Amino acid sequence: MKRNLISSALAVIAFTALLGLVYPLAVTGISQVAFGANADGNPDLIAKDTKGDPRRFQPRPSQTGYDADGTFFSNRGPNQAGARSFYRGRLTAYIRLNGPYNPGLTVARVPADAVTTSGSGVDPHISVANARIQARRVAQVRGLPLGRVNQLVDDNTDGRFLGLLGEPGVNTTTLNEALGR
Repeated sequence: MKRNLISSALAVIAFTALLGLVYPLAVTGISQVAFGANADGNPDLIAKDTKGDPRRFQPRPSQTGYDADGTFFSNRGPNQAGARSFYRGRLTAYIRLNGPYNPGLTVARVPADAVTTSGSGVDPHISVANARIQARRVAQVRGLPLGRVNQLVDDNTDGRFLGLLGEPGVNTTTLNEALGR
């Protein structure tokens, strides 16, 4: 029994050192080498609250108020009355903001990411379809040619991960910064 207790205690100490110290330090070191500045956090990867400013591209709605210190998802289910009300309100606001610049914009043509929150609540990426709808508003309100705004959308579109996974996304944080220059 004494031998079993000693073996167990040594195993706890060894795995604590391995999984509590060595593994986190190794992952941190690999991240620093592989991802550089992004490993420490990149502000371009955090959505900024545009407060409905029609001159700027709107990111996805945020459950957290775009607070990176407390990220979480909304946990709305498809059968919740609160979810229906939330999505109805977001659809109405989206069409009210973008409809005057996109004749024929209907609820059926609004991309899902325009009304749904992301998993973290601070994801700056929107779909290309969402960005193209918003581009008409931004171009007209800013007095810019639509072609120039669409070029900025293209310049701030990230491709699929590893060329295969996910869909291309437009980073609204870097896009709005580019519009400001």
